[in-house]
Amino acid sequence: MSQAVTRSTTGPATAAGPGLLASLDPLLREWLPRQRWFAGKGRPVTGFSLVAATELLPLEGKLGLYHLLVRAHQPLAPVPGAGVEDGIPHPGDCYQLLIGVREALPPRLAPALIGHVHDGPLAGRTVYEALYDPRPAEVILEALRTQARIGGLRFVRRDEIRPDLVPRLMTAEQSNSSVVYGDTFILKLLRRVVPGTNPDLELPLALAREGCPRVPPPTAWVTAEAAETGAEEPYVLAVLQPFVQGATDGWELALRELAKGEDFSAEARALGRATAEVHTALARALPTVTLGHLQLQSLVEGMTARLEAAAQAVPALRPYAPALHSAYEALADLAAEGHTWTAQRVHGDLHLGQCLRAPAGDWSLIDFEGEPARPLAERRMAQPAVRDVAGMLRSFDYAAHSAGGPPALEWAAACRAAYCTGYAEAGGNDPRTDPVLLRACETDKAVYEVVYEARHRPDWLAVPLSAIRRLAGPGPA
Repeated sequence: MSQAVTRSTTGPATAAGPGLLASLDPLLREWLPRQRWFAGKGRPVTGFSLVAATELLPLEGKLGLYHLLVRAHQPLAPVPGAGVEDGIPHPGDCYQLLIGVREALPPRLAPALIGHVHDGPLAGRTVYEALYDPRPAEVILEALRTQARIGGLRFVRRDEIRPDLVPRLMTAEQSNSSVVYGDTFILKLLRRVVPGTNPDLELPLALAREGCPRVPPPTAWVTAEAAETGAEEPYVLAVLQPFVQGATDGWELALRELAKGEDFSAEARALGRATAEVHTALARALPTVTLGHLQLQSLVEGMTARLEAAAQAVPALRPYAPALHSAYEALADLAAEGHTWTAQRVHGDLHLGQCLRAPAGDWSLIDFEGEPARPLAERRMAQPAVRDVAGMLRSFDYAAHSAGGPPALEWAAACRAAYCTGYAEAGGNDPRTDPVLLRACETDKAVYEVVYEARHRPDWLAVPLSAIRRLAGPGPA
């Protein structure tokens, strides 16, 4: 393979950065909001500011490649009390872009088109989403393999990487971007980035040190140094992990079995065991804390604030808000009586789509970023492990509602029970023995889902609202 990284832009390219961004501005205003991973949908982009720019391939050749960290400025959403916690980002979200530059795009790259530049340093050229193009993807892997430093970008390798692996972009809808290299590695490129320790790298590294086989260990990663971005901490930009060849994600597998009328309880039980094994390893690897009255009060206040903001944002939720408050009040009452709970680091956004079943039948957990709409500090806080359990229980409901009908709801109930049974077998604590905490966490998750679906997928809003009706009703949830 030829030399992948030919020039850094710590000097000239950084100086040209503002002119480069100004020339891209009208194109990015049209292109960026259409991307699945853009968080500020529904509000206009009023401008951009450059955090960092690095040239990974020089423009002297037929192909140029820029790495950009760009802030997209938007007005605040007109929802009283709305903020990051209910899925609305503050103005100035920082996005990671890989911009390819060519004279003209070949037909195979037509879906990657961003637009044609009319002025500035790229005038007369065509720019596009570079990950669709194998050559830029090769550049990233070679930089990781050689542990390069290019401008403010640092490429760190933990294990050996074979060269000349053929890349392909995964086109499934997701909140980040992924490239598979020769069925050996998968690179997850984080799109909306913040400075600080990202749990999507932190937790798999901790689990690797514990020898936990349920999570693919990080092979390499990319960071942007704080000195180059003006932040207090580096940005984590991408993580390379082993690719589980032939694996099926839990969502696809569950829907397939549901469509055939097949029982999924055995798989749900195995998935419960896998979840408990990951939680046990995380509790060994990282500190745990005891949640007493004051800590639980803070947890309940956070849940209550999210419910109130969600009810303001989504009118369909308002009739159920008083009953949902009772789920949080019951938890606060137990804390006031002296009950305590253990909190630890958790996955934070666990659902069927975050789980992979290998051909041999083993389950793995992936994507430890947490709910990206929440602040990084919150995503890194210790939480009751049942929060992950609640997320998976909600995912079984989602699968069932996608099929519809009483048989599907019975399927979901069986999966939920089997999952909890498997979790108890491997972790020793059946989540159903703490119904107050489980109900509060499942309610909090359903409230989050209501806001997400209302903003991004209105056709799916009925799914979390169905859970809201159940959780707000009398009797056990």
